[in-house]
Amino acid sequence: MEKKILDLILVPSGLIVMVAYHLWLLYQIIKHPTKTVIGVNSINRRLWVQAMMEDVSKNGVLAVQSLRNNIMASTLLASTAIMLSSLIAVLMSSKNEESSVVSVVFGDTTELVLSIKFFSILVCFLLAFLLNVQSIRYYSHASILINVPFKKLSSNLRQQKLTAEYVANTVNRGSYFWSLGLRAFYFSFPLFMWIFGPIPMLFSCFALVSMLYFLDTAYECGWAAIVGADDVVTADDCVEDGVHNKQHHVDMELVEQIKN
Repeated sequence: MEKKILDLILVPSGLIVMVAYHLWLLYQIIKHPTKTVIGVNSINRRLWVQAMMEDVSKNGVLAVQSLRNNIMASTLLASTAIMLSSLIAVLMSSKNEESSVVSVVFGDTTELVLSIKFFSILVCFLLAFLLNVQSIRYYSHASILINVPFKKLSSNLRQQKLTAEYVANTVNRGSYFWSLGLRAFYFSFPLFMWIFGPIPMLFSCFALVSMLYFLDTAYECGWAAIVGADDVVTADDCVEDGVHNKQHHVDMELVEQIKN
């Protein structure tokens, strides 16, 4: 009975830690994009798309090659995910009694719980596969759209801006799906550790959240952001007093520039 209580307490606690961190990360991406790697990359991808579409004849090949590299990365992750999904499905359908080796682990080792563990890992890998397929889909669309000579097709500046914005949104959506697919791989690691018991699963959740926090935050100001005509925020501004207010001002200005 004590082993079952451990699974009922520690496993949900680890999952809550993971979910809470990603909810906080989503809030930071929406409200303070320049404080997260995902937000900074999204801003720079929009600028990159605009730069590539300024001169399609000169930058077209470079743009397609860059998107092709992203497609190859998504394809690799999708292939890995479906291969691991097949492996987990084989393990679930296997009736080999040697799997009872996990009984030495301090935790619930009933056949039902073991099936739930394998099924949870299978769901993560299938979700990673679907998300990476969607990433390939958007990158494939963007590889065509980014070579559209929108300046020759229309002299309307508003229409040109909307065209570049649409292509930038397509590229960003492909990147978002790729990031979500990678997160699905991350989530599968604590679930895999759950096979060895709830205690390793809980510790792996805390270790993973600590690692992701280090990888997702971008508090260093290593670039200059032009806020206004007479106001430029550089790396030196990060060491001044009131850095949080100034950073928030930069966030809001960058978001407004993107929307407009």
